[in-house]
Amino acid sequence: MGMLSRFSKKGTPSTGTAMPEGNESSNVPVSPDVEKEAGVYDNSPVKFLTRRSFVMGVLVSMGGFIFGYDTGQISGFLTMPDFLQRFGQRGADGTYSFSNVRSGLIVGLLSIGTLAGALFVSPIADKFGRKYSISFWSLMFCVGVVIQISASHVWQQVAVGRLIAGSGVGALSILVPMYMSESAPRQVRGALVSTYQLFITLGIFIADCINFGTEARANTGAWRIPMGIGWIWALILGGGILFFPESPRYAFRHGRVEEARTTMSKLYGTSETHREVERELREIKEKLDAERIGGKHPWYEVFTGPRMAYRTLLGITLQALQQLTGANFFFYYGTSIFQATGLSNSYVTAMILGGVNFGCTFFGLYVVEHFGRRKALIYGGSWMTVCFLVFASVGAFALDNKTPNNTPQAGAAMIVFACLFIAGYASTWGPIIWAIIGELYPSRYRAKSMALATSSNWLWNFLIAFFTPFITGAIGFKYGYVFAGCNFAAVLIVYFFVCETQGKTLEEIDTMYIMHVTPWKSSHWIPPPNEELITADRLNLTAGARGIKKTNEAGTGAVEENEGVMHGNGHSNGVSSNGHAVSGAW
Repeated sequence: MGMLSRFSKKGTPSTGTAMPEGNESSNVPVSPDVEKEAGVYDNSPVKFLTRRSFVMGVLVSMGGFIFGYDTGQISGFLTMPDFLQRFGQRGADGTYSFSNVRSGLIVGLLSIGTLAGALFVSPIADKFGRKYSISFWSLMFCVGVVIQISASHVWQQVAVGRLIAGSGVGALSILVPMYMSESAPRQVRGALVSTYQLFITLGIFIADCINFGTEARANTGAWRIPMGIGWIWALILGGGILFFPESPRYAFRHGRVEEARTTMSKLYGTSETHREVERELREIKEKLDAERIGGKHPWYEVFTGPRMAYRTLLGITLQALQQLTGANFFFYYGTSIFQATGLSNSYVTAMILGGVNFGCTFFGLYVVEHFGRRKALIYGGSWMTVCFLVFASVGAFALDNKTPNNTPQAGAAMIVFACLFIAGYASTWGPIIWAIIGELYPSRYRAKSMALATSSNWLWNFLIAFFTPFITGAIGFKYGYVFAGCNFAAVLIVYFFVCETQGKTLEEIDTMYIMHVTPWKSSHWIPPPNEELITADRLNLTAGARGIKKTNEAGTGAVEENEGVMHGNGHSNGVSSNGHAVSGAW
């Protein structure tokens, strides 16, 4: 008997078939032990990346492109003369400008919309499926664009349009990594999920280029043309996803086992009887069996489930820290920032930053699968800390803030270190955080936990967008010291709390956290055989996830259940690498 048997409820043996919801039934068998029956299955080599997986990654990542494009274009709008005259405030000298409140709301309300979209997406995605939800929220973004582009002189209409468009962006920020992590072959899962961030950077770069091409126009075309082009990206995603299959894990959970098998085999580029396909289907089935045996699970299990409080809070913290790196300080207010350094055309610098951001994210896709998550985040955070320290110091003490043209060397140095910062961000913290969030949670809690974590991203996105004009007005470029401190804190948090998940299946990652694998030793952790994996979805927990309680008696490895106590030897082959028995998992 494997270690998992110690946690199983009496009278609830696992069957050999999937268990669809409702009154449906399925008689499609999934092998109980692929390893023992290996000769029955196709053992041909698995391609690292198939054409279908690549096309899926490119299309679905358009959700990131939409967000990036919207982020890049608003930075340029704030300094366009026609946009200023229509939605800004006229000063005593006859010039137009935005007050801190007005610019903060126009920029930041997108993030409030994304926060709302991120919170509401979970029940819709669970009920109607991943792909139809992606199509719906793409349409919602289009509605927001129409409201913005039809505005003439009322700035509040632009803000409300960004609020509605933001709801679509926020929902897509969860649906895209979710669809990717549930569909992508495990050997390229991190890279494909990180493609979402690559397309964010591409969107920013394309928006910067279009802004540069239209900013000289003396009419509404200067801002309406870039804004209207945003429709194209949403139509590509919303329409294109309808030609793709549903996530195999979602299909399996709803009784469509053969559909899941077919989708998975196509994405792996193998036959439907391949060992890898059967292995993943078996893992999905076992998780589904255990989940349904345990009954309904309320939303608060994202905090009370096996090691879920740790993981939920970790996801929330990592997403907040991605914003607190300071990247959007440049992307939202880039043109305004570099005007202050004395540049004659700050659109050129914004375009350069966007190009660096996009180009270095390609390197990030390589890093995430070849150097691991932890190393990349630690080295990247250290690099960004140094860059912001130099940027802030030069801006505060070497740049002539009243007449920047008097200190051109200082302005040039700031641009260089801004580019170096963006290079570090784009190759580490930009793409890798999305990969970690997509694989951090078990399927039972994934939608809700990802919603909470991503909401943290959007909340801090809004706070930075709204308060940056006030803070820079008060302390100028010393604001960079705040971001430097946040980057240093991010390095410490990753070192002490984030496990290395490179090359692991979602089920193995779940086991790693439940077994309290020490984060700084996690890269050397070897998972037990599949039948010994202890995952949140395999544990037959009662509602509230309190059916099995932890005891910390030294050396006993005891596991206490609500009905009584059953004991197991803590020294079985399922003991984690740091000596914790599974009984002490949460």
